[in-house]
Amino acid sequence: MNTLSINNLSLTYKNGFQAIKDITLEIRNGMFGLLGPNGAGKSSLMKTIVGLQKPTSGILSFNGQDIIENPDYIKQNLGFLPQDFGVYPKVSAYDLLEHIAILKGITDKNQRKTQINGLLEKVNLSDFRNKEVHSFSGGMKQRFGVAQALLGNPNIIIVDEPTAGLDPEERNRFNALLSEISQEVIVILSTHLVEDVRNLCSEMAVMNHGQILQQGNPGQLIAELDHKIWSKPIDKNELKNYDSRYEIISRQLIERELHITIFSEERPQDFIYVNPLLEHVYFHSLTQKP
Repeated sequence: MNTLSINNLSLTYKNGFQAIKDITLEIRNGMFGLLGPNGAGKSSLMKTIVGLQKPTSGILSFNGQDIIENPDYIKQNLGFLPQDFGVYPKVSAYDLLEHIAILKGITDKNQRKTQINGLLEKVNLSDFRNKEVHSFSGGMKQRFGVAQALLGNPNIIIVDEPTAGLDPEERNRFNALLSEISQEVIVILSTHLVEDVRNLCSEMAVMNHGQILQQGNPGQLIAELDHKIWSKPIDKNELKNYDSRYEIISRQLIERELHITIFSEERPQDFIYVNPLLEHVYFHSLTQKP
């Protein structure tokens, strides 16, 4: 069992901006979803975990090893799939994976060959091993990204907004692949797409303004909102009045009628009950202070 422990972690940049504010998390094998809007601090946290920047304070360890003082340890155990993998050279999928494998320290040629062929099979790209990666579709590039992240048999994999721009079929195929991988290692899924977390993750956290606002099992967090989510169609001219009286977590225009969804411990007059969803957990969390 792999364990990433984050205790009271903070990061303040030289310009005085505090990107991470006293975060504490413990993440074990499986898929962990880190949800938050753009600018929430997710990327700053990921960069700190992988050793690209040093925190201002706090404790960060992987499998009991201090990875602030020894960032090479996490790098030896890490697979990373960034949101934008960058510009691909005009080389085949196999040759590019071999180059990356050498950079990762896999020096034995036969070992490289066995591992690369196995990974191409795993991500369903064996038939395209000799095709130049720059010509791949978006989904194929993401699956190639998973293959390079898995080189060297990492114990922790970080993926940043992995399904952005994928069509539904490729997205489902990619998510199934991540789910399979997470059976034996830690996979941290950093995203703003609630649906991906709902379908994949056994644990999650909501982050905004550098802080963790909510964390736990998605199903349990949804259950905590039972009989606390209510909806009502209103005249759009009344929105300001309702906004001052209730915690509005979403609003939707349906057939020219404005429907608001609110959080309330008690049922307000004329509101109807709504089965809570993970989207409600997310939007409710963003209104809270940690």
